[in-house]
Amino acid sequence: MPESPEELRVRFAAQNKRSNGTPSRNSTTSKHGTSTIKGPRRIALIAGSVLAVSGLAVGAGFAGQAAAATQARVSATAELADSTGLHREQLGAYSAVAKAHADNSASVTLDEANQVLAASQNKVDASGLTKAASSLAGYEVLPLDEIAALTAQTKAETAAVSAAAAEADRVAAEAAAAASAAAEAARAQTLAAGNTPAGARATAQAMASSQYGWGADQFSCLNQLWQKESEWKFDAVNSNGGATGIPQALPGNKMATAGSDWATNATTQIAWGLGYIKASSYGTPCAAWSHSQANNWY
Repeated sequence: MPESPEELRVRFAAQNKRSNGTPSRNSTTSKHGTSTIKGPRRIALIAGSVLAVSGLAVGAGFAGQAAAATQARVSATAELADSTGLHREQLGAYSAVAKAHADNSASVTLDEANQVLAASQNKVDASGLTKAASSLAGYEVLPLDEIAALTAQTKAETAAVSAAAAEADRVAAEAAAAASAAAEAARAQTLAAGNTPAGARATAQAMASSQYGWGADQFSCLNQLWQKESEWKFDAVNSNGGATGIPQALPGNKMATAGSDWATNATTQIAWGLGYIKASSYGTPCAAWSHSQANNWY
């Protein structure tokens, strides 16, 4: 195994000491009584010296780098102390407070983000907010500058998604209102058409057939009966007794059993009138019409 530079240095020093007392084969004595080192031994001594000097140079390089790093940290600390007005011993506490504030801000921001994410589900694209919130979720182990950047990004994404969701809600509300208005308009149109004498006749014929199995002959009797009673007008009122509506119910609120809109809806009145004929002693429109012809009422 090769000798280390230190081992070479020790061995050469010992040899040199011996050589100072007794000339060796590798040395000569000058006329002045001094010894001169010859050959390999001299080369080895020179190599050891070079290695020792190189080691000192490398050690000096590392020492210089360490000193530079230490000086940089000292300068940074001094600069921070000057900029904050804090003493150096206070900077540790300042850093802890700053981290606590950053963590709290991140926590609050995450809570707001999660609320907005829940409220905006299936309304808008919230992938950007989801990504930002996911990154911020690990704030407890993140450095201050990264926490601050992610908190700002999450706040911006939260605001954007919240605004987009609000706009989506507005559009949806407008669409719902428009649909409701259209449905109401259609209902009103249907009601108006059904409240005309022609519309009431068509409704009565359809209901008599579908609900009671009465054909055209029975409807002919019904048509004559209610034409005599009210002329198929839903708002007809008999001034002599107060009978009301197309079937001339007395009192008119009897028809409430067929619907709360009995006073304004011909279809509700017709439903009540057909049920009344079926359930009474008449049983059919033609029997009711015969009674009306004979007694002038039914």
